[in-house]
Amino acid sequence: MKSKATASWSGDLFGGSGTTSLTGSGAAGPLPVSWASRTEEAAGKTSPEELIAAAHAACYSMALSNTLAGAGHAPDKLDVEAVATFEKVEAGWRLTTMALSVTGSVPGVSAEDFAASAAAAKEGCPVSNALRGNVEITLEATLV
Repeated sequence: MKSKATASWSGDLFGGSGTTSLTGSGAAGPLPVSWASRTEEAAGKTSPEELIAAAHAACYSMALSNTLAGAGHAPDKLDVEAVATFEKVEAGWRLTTMALSVTGSVPGVSAEDFAASAAAAKEGCPVSNALRGNVEITLEATLV
């Protein structure tokens, strides 16, 4: 499976703008992007970091669902939030952290087992693996 996206940009970095589209699936786009949407305020535009956060939230929810089901506890519902932090550091602008937060409704699982499954899913998630070593990934897991 190959996933495909495209982007188009006009102008310089600070004053220009562009769009990005999920062209492989056709599920989204064109989505407007700008430097200001990355560093100041979204103002109805997205950013590469927001798209990475969306990918991470989706991937992690699938990984956790699989981990829980493999332990005999298929979830009723998992709500995942991923927050990507893009900031200027000594080496320049970097995606520095990804904060994952999951709230799960999982019949029959203990809070301890949910936390263990959540941590295991973070380690097994393909997007986590792509980011690991470059971006600090944190996790908060809550069972309801």
